[in-house]
Amino acid sequence: MFRGSIVALITPFDKNNRIDEQGIKDLVEFHIKNGTDAIVPCGTTGESPTLSHEEHKKVIELTINAVNQRVPVIAGTGSNSTEEAIELTSAAREMGADGALLVMPYYNKPTQKGLYMHFKTIVEKVDIPAIVYNVPSRSGVNLLPSTLASLAELKNITAVKEASGNLEQMAEIIYLCGDKLTLLSGDDKILLPVLSIGGKGVISVVANIIPKEVSLMVRKFEEGSYEEAREMFFKTIYPLSRAMFYETNPIPVKTAARLMGLPAGNLRLPMVDMENSNFEQLKQDLRSFNLLED
Repeated sequence: MFRGSIVALITPFDKNNRIDEQGIKDLVEFHIKNGTDAIVPCGTTGESPTLSHEEHKKVIELTINAVNQRVPVIAGTGSNSTEEAIELTSAAREMGADGALLVMPYYNKPTQKGLYMHFKTIVEKVDIPAIVYNVPSRSGVNLLPSTLASLAELKNITAVKEASGNLEQMAEIIYLCGDKLTLLSGDDKILLPVLSIGGKGVISVVANIIPKEVSLMVRKFEEGSYEEAREMFFKTIYPLSRAMFYETNPIPVKTAARLMGLPAGNLRLPMVDMENSNFEQLKQDLRSFNLLED
């Protein structure tokens, strides 16, 4: 389940800044048509911090219904409140989600013991395969490989989305956890190196706009076509991934999707439109990769 190109889906809004239900359906079809291996609604890229609890559950349910069991749906259900994460994860399981993406508790800055107990409590309360999402730049604390190795002994902790950017740390995770845990890249820009040390895929931002390319690149690597995968990575995925971070995610990727005619809508505050210089550079990048007409 937790392998290949997994898209961290944007959440489209309509002109009244409400959830665009048809937009979610259209995005799901776009991804399935282009080979995306699994879909994550309500991650960071899906603007989850700006969704109410009711909207959060609605986006997950809409995605599950649109996918209709064609690929796995891994619902973003993490929180810095353990009880809130349990509630969202339980709701996602009841709706039929195949897995849960549990982000590190942000702002609280728990100790390693606190992190362990947080995730342990969630997966013991809710029987669903879970991906731990380590993102120190947003959570303010790093999940150490030794802590993750302890979590890997638990029944439902099956994968980690690693967004620390530290390849040595990722190598240590594989060294300590072996086949008890699947390593997924949380950063498109280092997808190729992560695959080279034993990663099995990516939870991707850039796959929102180039799903076919990301899926094919991972598949080529899995098949042993390393030079072909490397060429694809540096030709398209790496440069476009850099463009997705001209400003804070998901500002550039949602802007790019809108420019390409995909359902996106506006950003919700406190996310705002791109600075004009970055916006013009993004348009130039999209044109150079034939994703936007002149």
